[in-house]
Formats: sequence, C-alpha cells, structure tokens
Amino acid sequence: MTATQVGAAVDRAREAAGLSQRGLADRTGISQTTLSRIISGERAAKMPEIIRIADATGYTVAQLTGTAAAERVQCAARASNGSGMEKMRQRLLDFIELDAYLDEQAVTAPQ
Repeated sequence: MTATQVGAAVDRAREAAGLSQRGLADRTGISQTTLSRIISGERAAKMPEIIRIADATGYTVAQLTGTAAAERVQCAARASNGSGMEKMRQRLLDFIELDAYLDEQAVTAPQ
C-alpha cells in the first residue's frame, strides 16, 4: 500500500474507534502533527507507529497496511456448546493473519 492508502486506513480506524486526531495522539504517544501527516499521506508511517495505532483503535496491523487476510478468506464451521460463529471466525482470522504476517517477514517454522 502507498502512504496515502495507509493514511486513509489509519483515518478510518480512528473514526471507527470514535477518536479525534488528538485522542489518537494521546493514546499512541505519537504527536498530532505526525498523525496528521500520516493520515494525509505526506509521511509514511513506521511499523512501531502502525502497531501503536492498531492497538489504540482495535484494528490489526494487517488491516492498516492492507495485508489483511480476512477479505480473502471464506470459512464454514458449526457452532456448538454455545459458541458464537462470529467469535470463532474472528479467532480463525487472527491466526490466518498472523501466519500471513510471518510468511511476509520470512519467518519459518522450526524444523
């Protein structure tokens, strides 16, 4: 994704979390000026900033950087014992996104 696309994703996450730029700055420790530049696409966000933004907004790093696997995954399962389908789906997607991230970072499983 380009810096502009990441900035737009950060802004959507900020809005979804019900935060102003100042509120997001307070939660992340990133200056409001820097956040404004990231959101406008004027400055590329660094990975530590993306991680803090994800933590503050409830989004994942993958969602903010455009590497989310959720859009590419279809799943079918049967809920039992009172388990909710959405909770099971979210747990599955968390694992898939982690796997995709590790692949992207060239982290392999020990042999």
